[in-house]
Amino acid sequence: MTQAVTADLVRQLREQTGAGIMACKQALVEAGGDFDRARDVLRTKGLASAEKRKGRETREGLVDSYIHPGGRIGVLLEVNCESDFVAMTDVFKALVHDLALQVANSSPRWVRREDVPSAELDRERAIYQEQALAEGKSADRLEQIVEGRLRKFYETFCLYDQPFLRDEGGKARRVEQVIQEAISTTGENIGVARFTRYQLGERLEADEPDGA
Repeated sequence: MTQAVTADLVRQLREQTGAGIMACKQALVEAGGDFDRARDVLRTKGLASAEKRKGRETREGLVDSYIHPGGRIGVLLEVNCESDFVAMTDVFKALVHDLALQVANSSPRWVRREDVPSAELDRERAIYQEQALAEGKSADRLEQIVEGRLRKFYETFCLYDQPFLRDEGGKARRVEQVIQEAISTTGENIGVARFTRYQLGERLEADEPDGA
């Protein structure tokens, strides 16, 4: 049954998604006034253009903190967007908090695979090559095997490559895909700027004394 598209409904959709007024109105009309379907319409239409927004400057956003029950793990995380309006939407706030939980539970070391130091990658490659040779793998398959194990390394230690913690059953989205969907919904570029994960009794690398 089609529901009336009221100004209040448009306002609520805009507040939740950060999308423009006309985009919200059109999505509600297309969805026959169904609020949840309208959100899906906005997300579907936005995915196609989300890639184009990656280069846009992000100076707003939020810093979120998370302390795991028991007080043994804590996270500080900064996620950026383009406007303070989007930073205050439910969609953005939920994303930031979910990412803080992701860092607490999955313990990434870097935001993106591009952040991994080249020396670290060279060391991992050398280890994987030695492992493959010790396992009797053929030389012509060596590079393929090393690349496969590097992908697993990225999935373990790079936030954007990790399986999204809140996805249950089936194939989990990568964190980068979840961020892309938020970009498509809000119409703004979004990116994780940095994070710090604290675990009781563990030193941060920056805290290590010289020569340690």
